[in-house]
Amino acid sequence: MSETAQQSAGQLGASPGGGPTAGGLGATLRHGAGIFVRQREVTVFIVALALFLYFAFENSSAFLGRANLVVLLSETAAPLIIIALGEVFLLICGEIDLSVGFVYTFAPYVMFYLTEYYHVPGILAIIIALVMGIVVGWLNAFITVALGVPSFITTLGTGFILLGLVNTTSHAEPVAIPADVVGVGHWIASDAWSSISWAVALTAVMAFVLVRTRWGLHTVAVGGNLLGAREAGINVNRIKYGNFMITGLLGAFVGIQVAYMTDTIDPTSGGYTPMFYSVAAAVIGGTAMLGGVGTIIGAFFGAFVIALMEDGFQILGVSANPLSIIFGAVILIAMIANVQLTRLRERGRT
Repeated sequence: MSETAQQSAGQLGASPGGGPTAGGLGATLRHGAGIFVRQREVTVFIVALALFLYFAFENSSAFLGRANLVVLLSETAAPLIIIALGEVFLLICGEIDLSVGFVYTFAPYVMFYLTEYYHVPGILAIIIALVMGIVVGWLNAFITVALGVPSFITTLGTGFILLGLVNTTSHAEPVAIPADVVGVGHWIASDAWSSISWAVALTAVMAFVLVRTRWGLHTVAVGGNLLGAREAGINVNRIKYGNFMITGLLGAFVGIQVAYMTDTIDPTSGGYTPMFYSVAAAVIGGTAMLGGVGTIIGAFFGAFVIALMEDGFQILGVSANPLSIIFGAVILIAMIANVQLTRLRERGRT
């Protein structure tokens, strides 16, 4: 082979004999690893994978059994994933919704009251309950955007109002799913895998919206540079109203799903726990609390991390008392790793 041909082969990462050189293969692997590490979702994906393998190794028969996988995916992870999708959009545009967990609680009661007391057809009652979530989102946006109240305070207040409405109207008593809407539950959440199927489908849709549509681009612009977004002609108020309403709708949908999964409408379901877990899932997954940056796929894996910890440690028989310590430590470790990797990515771009 001529010298020119040998040089060409070396530039392509191949030996004169046609095989890949160590340098070429190493460069390819380093390039692939670099692309992988630059993804914001990588950290939380690795944590989720490590937790899954750990629990599967420690007690594979119980953890990998069908009954437990249904609990892990459909009953624990799916509600957190769906709520986290709305919180990601709100956090990216610089807002937060603390009331979504109480929309979750109140929506199935709306469905119950409409069917039992006002004889509204089941499907229509479910639709109205979902619309109620949108209305709460609109109210949160109006108080925040039009009246200038920080969304943290706004949604804290509306959350307490919803909690009071639930406890007052229900006398803090659980109720059964109305007979008129029982059949609808099969495609909402009664089937073993329907809830996680909804979560995966909604994740795909919301990820597309965030990355590939003008709405997602404008959401990022509003959170990243509010003044610049206004000067660029973006309707900032419309973006915030829309994201609050989407989050309210998702909260109502999850509340109805959980009612079907548990076969009861319970005033103690929802509340602050799923809301805080969902916000934690979004932040663990790479969404910035100060706005401008976020990832739907990261929130998906962040919710999965939280669900794995809840389910896995219970299977291992870990007491509830130290469980909060473990839970907090894992969140901090994931966040520290995420922050450090973000700094490394930013250094790599400069």
